[in-house]
Amino acid sequence: MDMHYIRRGTGHPLILIHGLGSTWRSWIAILSALAAERAVIAVDLPGFGDSPPLPEEPSIAALADSITDLMATHGFTGADLVGSSMGARLVLELARRGATGTVIALDPGGFWSPWQLRYFEITLKLSIRLVRALQPVMPELTKHAIGRTLLLSQLSARPWNLPHGLALDEMRSYAASPSFDGALNQLIYGPAQEGADSTPGQIIIGWGRKDRVCFPSQATRALQLFPRARLHWFEDCGHFPQWDVPEAAARLILSSATHSKPLDHADLTKNR
Repeated sequence: MDMHYIRRGTGHPLILIHGLGSTWRSWIAILSALAAERAVIAVDLPGFGDSPPLPEEPSIAALADSITDLMATHGFTGADLVGSSMGARLVLELARRGATGTVIALDPGGFWSPWQLRYFEITLKLSIRLVRALQPVMPELTKHAIGRTLLLSQLSARPWNLPHGLALDEMRSYAASPSFDGALNQLIYGPAQEGADSTPGQIIIGWGRKDRVCFPSQATRALQLFPRARLHWFEDCGHFPQWDVPEAAARLILSSATHSKPLDHADLTKNR
């Protein structure tokens, strides 16, 4: 399949992979900072944003396959990978499979205890029902700090500070994504994430101290599965560092993904 992506900047490719229900726009707060130093490729995963759904269920394995195909097709093999939430689990899976670039996983899913997974299931399923029901009034709700707080308090440490446009984009994309329910069910009921004692490239895991989706205690399990990973804590930060602490998130990404070598035959002309 042909995944939609946008490209900004020049240099060695840095691929950004969003989380459940989001699109490439979830990275907008840090896109310019990253593109000042790197060729940034921000994708829409299959069934999200402007990418068509997969013909099969959107499992972690199938989504990882689609990213691998994108990288091979467009000459991005060896790119550095940054993922958020479900996208963070995807980049860890790609590292486990042997991706050679640096992998930066921000608040990855997949490391829940049984009760945490049940909490995730209940809260996410209730939230998406509410978000879909409120679509007719969503532009008005997201205009106001109290509305953003009510809608996004599980995702952000300071939801009232989030820009109206970002909040509305997220609420619209969550409701519109044809693969949301399938991907959510795969996260809940699908195979557990496997680990790797070593990987070709380095792994950095970033975690918000105030994450209410993937609790900070899950970092311990992530490091048990990826023992060579380096853990970075974001203070006063919820589930999305690129929202709550954008300068710190961009700084971590750029300081960790230090490639400067131009990529041979990279197709960096597409802005589809």
